[in-house]
Amino acid sequence: MSTKPGHNHKGFTLAELLIALMVTSIVLTAVATLAYAMSSANDVSDDTSQKQAQVRFATLRISELIRHSKLILKANDDDLAVWRADDNGNEQINVNELVYIEAGQNRDYIRLLEFPSGTWLLSLAGIQSGDIKPTLMSSFSARYTVLLPVCSNVQFYPGSINQWSKSVSISFGLSENDVVRQYQIEASLRGWAGNLLDGSGNIVSDDD
Repeated sequence: MSTKPGHNHKGFTLAELLIALMVTSIVLTAVATLAYAMSSANDVSDDTSQKQAQVRFATLRISELIRHSKLILKANDDDLAVWRADDNGNEQINVNELVYIEAGQNRDYIRLLEFPSGTWLLSLAGIQSGDIKPTLMSSFSARYTVLLPVCSNVQFYPGSINQWSKSVSISFGLSENDVVRQYQIEASLRGWAGNLLDGSGNIVSDDD
């Protein structure tokens, strides 16, 4: 009498399958959460890195501009004007030699404004009054260079910047990870056109 070998076909029970599905679900949820957290951290890091790069660019550009300029002028509450250079050697301020550092009425950005095609001669009084800027903008093609597209509370120091000033400080706030950090850019003239000014602070050879 022969006997057939036994067959052991043991499978997963329903309870075991349910437990396996639950464990798999927990693992997948943990992986998804970790991936989201890493993605968010990368986004925050990228945003911070971008803003830090903007601050470095603004600091370098403004420092270099003012260092090589001849005069610093307070154009109005929203603008700082600098006589970049006496390109044509006439010892007078031509439009294409003037650069505005703009903060805007809301003081929420920093950018440079230039008029490369301008040829007019400008007086210090006209620049400092702020009245000449709208005329320039309507008469010549403006060129903007955005240094900080979004910031807050831009301030120029000292508050009474004039043609006698040899240094300037620009402070502003920048939001990083929902926290506003304060920054400051300090720059000084390496050379100064004081020899061109008379006792009243006007350019001697400027007969406007």
